[in-house]
Amino acid sequence: MYDFDKIIDRKGTGAIKFDLAKKRGHSEDELSLWVADMDFLSADEIIEDLKKRAAHGIFGYTVPDEEYKHVVASWFEKHHGYRPKEDWFVLTPGVVFGLSAAVRAFTKAGDSVLIQPPVYYPFFNVIKDNDRVVVENRLKYEGGKYSIDFEDLERKLASKETKMMIFCTPHNPVGKIWTKEEVTKVATLCAKYGVILAADEIHCDFAWEGHEFYSAARLPEDLLKNTVICTAPSKTFNLAGLQISNIFIPDAKKKAAFERAIYITGYDEPNAFGLVACKSAYSRGENWLSSAKKYIRENIDYLNEYVKKNIPELYVVPTEGTYLVWIDFKETGLSGKELDDFIKDKAKLWLDEGSIFGGDAGSFQRINVACSREYLKEALKRLELALKARS
Repeated sequence: MYDFDKIIDRKGTGAIKFDLAKKRGHSEDELSLWVADMDFLSADEIIEDLKKRAAHGIFGYTVPDEEYKHVVASWFEKHHGYRPKEDWFVLTPGVVFGLSAAVRAFTKAGDSVLIQPPVYYPFFNVIKDNDRVVVENRLKYEGGKYSIDFEDLERKLASKETKMMIFCTPHNPVGKIWTKEEVTKVATLCAKYGVILAADEIHCDFAWEGHEFYSAARLPEDLLKNTVICTAPSKTFNLAGLQISNIFIPDAKKKAAFERAIYITGYDEPNAFGLVACKSAYSRGENWLSSAKKYIRENIDYLNEYVKKNIPELYVVPTEGTYLVWIDFKETGLSGKELDDFIKDKAKLWLDEGSIFGGDAGSFQRINVACSREYLKEALKRLELALKARS
């Protein structure tokens, strides 16, 4: 029913994944597998609902209709085991926007905000650009797997300067699905030291077999009131450009502070098409998502098998969640700018450099596999040939 093999030319559509190549110092003959959106058409049902809304012809100030929160809540109840209450909702144009608002709402200039590198690089920006201080609880990388250094985490949460933690779950870029026990332990430590926990759960719908995503929204009541849960349909249904996110804040006082932080930015009504797409996705997009996930899982498996057979000097960190694969190039002897230049100039690929995620990840690259199989095959072939040409 859905043709994920079809290669769709996105150039000339304003897609940052392709159209910013020259501006970002890349050549147009590079294959683009960096920023985390998909190269797949959105679900037919979503496109149909957007066309219907466009046909109305009036696009004035718009608020969610009465069904909107019910549809969103029903999705999370069915797929993630909790039902956000109507009075938890705050709509924002994106999760990063929401995290920036949370930083302003719950901390003041000079306060510290904790993150866990290597981690999604805008986390650094929303802290620093708001005149707050980044505190790093670096993930431990041992035996080819990542884990939380809880001893270091508690020590840094205990600091009186640390007021907030941004928790990436599932974790981007390392593809880690944190267990119920790990999520609960993080939340317990935050509550113990009066540190607000902001959970970025934007990749929550991509937990691969053998790994269950556990939302911070499922925490016990005493921990839940200290938590902000950030969600969006953008990664799940490839809707990032429509700018709609649903932030769940169970504590009324924290919600009021968060809404105030948004109000002073001048943002008010959400994107009319974002509302339509979000509602459509969560009510009619399940079949598309099931098919897309099957295809992406097969892409991940293909990448793992190809690397193991043809590029054994690379190590692929086990991908428990997301459609982003984290690859260690340490055994090639390449790292930092030398590795980045090699990927760009020799392999002719545009990937995300490990160094931008922090945490001494200069020997890593992040590759987005939400693309056609042929595109992925060509990218891996280029990488193989470029590495062989070095030896």
